[in-house]
Amino acid sequence: MVGLALTSFAIIPAHAAWPTRPVTIVAPYAAGGMADVVVRLVAHHLSQKLGQPFTVDNRGGGAGSIGAVQVASAQPDGGVLMFTSPSAILTVPMLQKVSYDPDSFVPISLAASLPFVLGIRASLPPKTLADFIAYAHANPGRLNYASAGVGGISHLVSSLFVKRAGIDAVHVPYKSAAPATAALIAGEVDMYFGGAPEMLQHLGNERLRILATSSATRLANLPDTPTVAELFPGFEVSTWLGFVAPRGIPAEIVNVMAQATQEVLRLPDVAARLAALGVVPVGSTPEEFAAVLRKDRAFYADAIRAAGIPATGQ
Repeated sequence: MVGLALTSFAIIPAHAAWPTRPVTIVAPYAAGGMADVVVRLVAHHLSQKLGQPFTVDNRGGGAGSIGAVQVASAQPDGGVLMFTSPSAILTVPMLQKVSYDPDSFVPISLAASLPFVLGIRASLPPKTLADFIAYAHANPGRLNYASAGVGGISHLVSSLFVKRAGIDAVHVPYKSAAPATAALIAGEVDMYFGGAPEMLQHLGNERLRILATSSATRLANLPDTPTVAELFPGFEVSTWLGFVAPRGIPAEIVNVMAQATQEVLRLPDVAARLAALGVVPVGSTPEEFAAVLRKDRAFYADAIRAAGIPATGQ
């Protein structure tokens, strides 16, 4: 996904359709996490770019569904937007009944991509991804893998990888990403697909061996680490963060917001800050974001089947 080239960073002129009141960005997760850091950084620059306040309202709970309910029912005038991951608008509505239509949201701009990094405990013999798969085939049922919770993105990605690789391994769910990563480093589990921002913090840890990433291409800060897709073409997935709006929002507002987001994410200091966190800045058009949603909807539906989780949602 390639964002648009940076244009001048002058304040975009006021548009007749653009809201005159402060813009609230609903963040459907708790304050202090990686997504919160990203949205507050971008919101600060959007305020400068568009000449009006952008405030972040954290509405955590329900894997994003609580915040999604608020945004789905908001007036579609640009005054309320949501900065979301795939959970709220893709995976949660697949896995359970929710009180909102997952198609109630209009994509504005995909802001950031967060690839997954496959790590194993370093005490295992394999040194490469191919070696690890061969080792797992030779030891069926003896390996396990962590996730940040049943039905979470890391669980779905891991389950699909295990299926594609033909590995017989046991799932060990944790309450969140931090304890799952800690369990891998402590040697309590054999494998974990963790988010790049968290896993990259442990580069150089002798108890962790990084084998691959889930991105379409190799990461700049892991140039010698292959992608899973190099061994299994088509296995390309990154969780992401992006802006959406309630259905019915005028196209003019969507376009102004998308342009501003693209330009903010091309600012050198913003790009450098995100790269240091292990986050890939994107800045897409609404059409590009919509294409990602279509692709990921199919990917996660396949992953849910691979995980054997009953899909009771919409």
